[in-house]
Amino acid sequence: MQLEIRNYYEVLLMEILSDEGLFDELPEDYLADLCCVTLNQLPVRYIRHLVDTYFFEDYNELKQMKEEIQTALEKSRAFLKSKLPEEQTQTEES
Repeated sequence: MQLEIRNYYEVLLMEILSDEGLFDELPEDYLADLCCVTLNQLPVRYIRHLVDTYFFEDYNELKQMKEEIQTALEKSRAFLKSKLPEEQTQTEES
């Protein structure tokens, strides 16, 4: 039996990265690191069905979650910029 369980913060992070066009701009390895560092700063909220989440979620709660993700994403980019070799951070800034 395979359970369909996902972390809702991960789903929202992927939406934000897509909306900002970062999937096309940044190298895959950097994106993976960025996602891991970002998600490690956030709480976990498991969901089974995305459609149920959209139906039952509160707009203010969703807004708060997205703000948390944006804050964590900014911190993650600064962290990776300080830790990665110069050539990789230049790729990010392009």
